Amino acid sequence: SSPETDAQCTKAQLKQLVLNAHTPGQYTALASYFGKQREMYLQKAAEKQKVWVQLTQNVTSAAAKYPRPADSVRNYYEYYMHKAAEAGTLEAKYSHLASPDELAKAQ
Repeated sequence: SSPETDAQCTKAQLKQLVLNAHTPGQYTALASYFGKQREMYLQKAAEKQKVWVQLTQNVTSAAAKYPRPADSVRNYYEYYMHKAAEAGTLEAKYSHLASPDELAKAQ
């Protein structure tokens, strides 16, 4: 797969793609990349949420030392949801830029 469509491209590759993107195809590839990232983060968040729910049901004492396992899992869940939202915003941005109307305005 090409760097444009590989969901595992490096930060340096991604930065180059963002800097060099000028065509609908390049913007579409970036939108696709961020869409895949969003889905991955949502999946990870869902997994953490299941564990979080299980751990909070097993809490035996309010005096348990912080951070309890449930707290750590909740933090991961919130992180993944934040990253999913960021990726969703970028996906929308590049999808918008890929539309021919927006490309005409930019030139």
